[in-house]
Amino acid sequence: MKKRISLVILTGGKGSRIKKFIKKPKPLSEFQKKNFFQLLLNHFSKFNIFEIIILAGYKGKYFKKYDNLIINSVKIKVVIENIPLGTAGSLSQLKKKIKNDFILVNGDTICFVDLNKFIKSSKNKMIHMALVKNNNYKSNNILVGLGLTKNNIIKNSQRSNYMSAGILLIKKSFLKKISKKFLSLEKDFLPNLIKRGQVSGIYVQDFFLDIGTPENYKFAKKNLKKFLIKKGVFLDRDGVINEDYGYIHKMKDFHFRTGVIKGLKFLIKKNYSIFIVTNQAGIAKNKFSLKKYLKFSKQLKEEFEKKEIYFDSVEFCPYHPGAKIAKYRKKSIYRKPGNGMIKKILKNFYVEKSKSFMLGDKKSDMLAAKKSRIKFYFVKSDFYRQLKKIVN
Repeated sequence: MKKRISLVILTGGKGSRIKKFIKKPKPLSEFQKKNFFQLLLNHFSKFNIFEIIILAGYKGKYFKKYDNLIINSVKIKVVIENIPLGTAGSLSQLKKKIKNDFILVNGDTICFVDLNKFIKSSKNKMIHMALVKNNNYKSNNILVGLGLTKNNIIKNSQRSNYMSAGILLIKKSFLKKISKKFLSLEKDFLPNLIKRGQVSGIYVQDFFLDIGTPENYKFAKKNLKKFLIKKGVFLDRDGVINEDYGYIHKMKDFHFRTGVIKGLKFLIKKNYSIFIVTNQAGIAKNKFSLKKYLKFSKQLKEEFEKKEIYFDSVEFCPYHPGAKIAKYRKKSIYRKPGNGMIKKILKNFYVEKSKSFMLGDKKSDMLAAKKSRIKFYFVKSDFYRQLKKIVN
């Protein structure tokens, strides 16, 4: 993935069509005990993006809690508009905040596109768009009836049953066209850009849902969990994924254990969510700083990305009762054998617990799994062979 590419989420809409169902902004709706917006963050933060910027408008105060959060090594920023600016006008707020091309997604639609493949498929046009099948879909989307030329340039086509998935790769230079007033990306810019051949696209087959209509909102209430729930594998890091030489925080000291890459790819093929839960007392004991830990985590993300391996969540605990740094000196349920990290993952993801398991190398890992009622195995010498035996 390109360096320093930001992902921008539009959350400013009022949700007029579903106002009788909601009191908060529609992206913050809950479906079977899961926050829809959190599900978006879960997916996009597993990719090696530089940052996530939330462009909030209507009832924007509800998004303040996300400002400066770090999810899966990705920092979140929240920008709240003072007056309604629309889906295009709101982008004017990015002019001094980003340096490169950026990905734009809608906060009320979910589409599990592989961002790396999406970016690589770009044709270097002003905008690159993901297209999904309409299939008589009742959508808020006005960008319907879209097709692709042989060169993957988007065209209007009455015969096509594809429409925008609400995921766009946009050139930084596009921001020069935007002024700080109410403007619609869908009405004021995209139709003309499509007409001029300035929008490329790719067909995607990934799960897609727009919760902006009453029919789809009700559908999500009943069925979203059924579509998104997956088996999970919870992994300790040091001693399970890599050799544990003590307080690992540099790439030169990070060495994969036998069968790890093959094993992780096997889990992905078997459609498991992969979660890392790791105690990082080195932060508390001043062996390395939080900043260095996060930088190292980014480097690891890049390394795994090269191998097409993504972790759905990476949770770490910097606390320790014997910490040298005062703010980290405390007992915490997040530090294993506490199961706070696992509980956080179970809160944010649909996980089929009965078919999930954990691999660790310490008694504290086993106790954390036991408290969470998740099956536990001590890791063996060959990671792949052990996983294959467990799964099969």
